[in-house]
Amino acid sequence: MDRIRIALIGIGKIARDQHVPALAANGTYELVAGVSRHQKLDGVPGYTSIEALLDAHSNLDAVAVCTPPQARFDIARTALQRGLHVMLEKPPGATLNEVHALEELAWRNGRALFAAWHSREAAGVEPARALLVEREIRRVTITWKEDVRYWHPGQAWIWQAGGLGVFDPAINALSIVTRILPHRLVLKRAELAFPENCQAPIAGELELVDEQGTPVTASLDFLQTGAPTWDIAIETDAGPVLLAKGGAVLTVGDEAPREAPDREYPRLYERFATLVRENGIDADVEPFRLVADAFLCARRTIVAPFVE
Repeated sequence: MDRIRIALIGIGKIARDQHVPALAANGTYELVAGVSRHQKLDGVPGYTSIEALLDAHSNLDAVAVCTPPQARFDIARTALQRGLHVMLEKPPGATLNEVHALEELAWRNGRALFAAWHSREAAGVEPARALLVEREIRRVTITWKEDVRYWHPGQAWIWQAGGLGVFDPAINALSIVTRILPHRLVLKRAELAFPENCQAPIAGELELVDEQGTPVTASLDFLQTGAPTWDIAIETDAGPVLLAKGGAVLTVGDEAPREAPDREYPRLYERFATLVRENGIDADVEPFRLVADAFLCARRTIVAPFVE
């Protein structure tokens, strides 16, 4: 295989802002088409279904699925059955079983499957992980708050069943902590607030522990105005560690903050290229498992309707 011929399925904000530039900057890929019921990408053919895409491009190698999560399983299943490699935006599906089924299908068909947790590629995440291996972790506090009207305008799917609500951004935090902490997390308690006109939560509080009993709390809110707060504060025996701005900025004790240019999506596509060439599978669902546990076990409250 020379260049990887890839199509984007789902042409919304994340595809235009992140996937298209990352592909354009990576000579390993050739973006050959886009699939959307309503949008088109400049310079490449557009189709309204994966079936139409596959009928028109018999030499396609891979797809990146950027649709809302409720639609991802059927699209990814069709792609894998037709012999394509698949990248899944986060969250990788609407349910855990969907992802497990796709993993089995990818294995049977000898094709790559990649659940792309972009926040794990933030500049501070791997340095934080390496640092924490050598320290005793005493407490972790996650604060993940943003303005849904600014970051997700007009995205009605996020409030529907399977859309995750506030967990659509908060799963980024969970993807980071499940990467940097050395032990598995278990949910102990959750409280979720559901607008009376929505099927997904707008805010939440989580209490978790790891296998050593270390407390991990998360405060989530979709109604914070102004600048977002995407922070993970970690208390250790050797002083505090802070991951801020979604993992982009790492501060250790009194040291100056460490920040590097954003390469989250370029790194994802580098990883996907390796998986394609190896027919590999990287479909970690640990962040998604914690979200599912919260939906299963949370105390629910009904709050005022959400109006865009």
